[in-house]
Amino acid sequence: MGMAPRKGERKFLVTGGAGFIGSHLVEGLLEIGDEVRVLDNFSSGKRENLLGLGNGRWMPNRDFELIEGDIRDLETVRRATSGMDAVLHQAALGSVTRSVEDPMTTQAVNADGTLTVFLAARDNNVSRVVYASSSSIYGDSDGLPKREGQEGFPLSPYALTKRINEDYGRLFKDLYGFETIGLRYFNVYGPRQDPESQYAAVIPRFAKALILGRRPIIFGSGEQSRDFTYVKDVVEANLRGLEARPEACGIGYNIGKGDRTTVLHLLTTIQELLQIRIEPRHDPPRPGDVMHSLADTSLAAKMLDFTARYDLRDGLNQSMVWYRQNLV
Repeated sequence: MGMAPRKGERKFLVTGGAGFIGSHLVEGLLEIGDEVRVLDNFSSGKRENLLGLGNGRWMPNRDFELIEGDIRDLETVRRATSGMDAVLHQAALGSVTRSVEDPMTTQAVNADGTLTVFLAARDNNVSRVVYASSSSIYGDSDGLPKREGQEGFPLSPYALTKRINEDYGRLFKDLYGFETIGLRYFNVYGPRQDPESQYAAVIPRFAKALILGRRPIIFGSGEQSRDFTYVKDVVEANLRGLEARPEACGIGYNIGKGDRTTVLHLLTTIQELLQIRIEPRHDPPRPGDVMHSLADTSLAAKMLDFTARYDLRDGLNQSMVWYRQNLV
């Protein structure tokens, strides 16, 4: 099938479009002149993430449509996918910790919800779903870098739901000829990433603590390392996923920078950029967290023609500008 309409003439649904990554995708699509519909239930997405994204800022009279609803509801998702060229499926409950505390809701939203999106999109003749997978899919596989095809056992319900998503993605291609592409995000960060949630990611947590004059908390030694990926690179990966040839479908791809940074070094860098130095507090490690993560990005480069461009310091600098403006 492939993407027929040209850029600027396409219609896309972004599920979870009011979330951190979703709102950047909405912005990116509007910027190139595409029509956008957002489906969000605002359980973790925020209305303010969508403020000022449309309103004809890039194209006269071009805004996005918002449907408030839940991906677990088939009728809602049928309505949302109707008439769309493709779906960028970002709606999910993030956080390994939350999934350990409440596996049932994580399963319902992330696994059943994604199946609902695939079904509705298939039935509405949408050409493709590009969906958010996760580096957590590698589980207890301790090889570095993480390479597609070398996954271990999932270490959390969250990781398991992402694995189920990829299995369904493959099945929908094999059984129904329906095009799906999974993007295994590695520790995405950037402006609009929520520092308020109890499940907040490490970069917004550090930024918030330092800006408010509190001690940042490190879980464990801080020697654990991550492949931090700037959100604008993730937007680009999604756009490449929409354009990729059909033989790229049915697979999950690593989307990362291909570098790793320890949590201690990350904190030092953020302290330098904010020019605030406060000693961290060390708490016990969290269950389900992996020790090291690093993406082998060669398959995404080959099949999606995607390579991340932003280095960590540049991305962190842009992020800290946003946190300074929005946390005070």
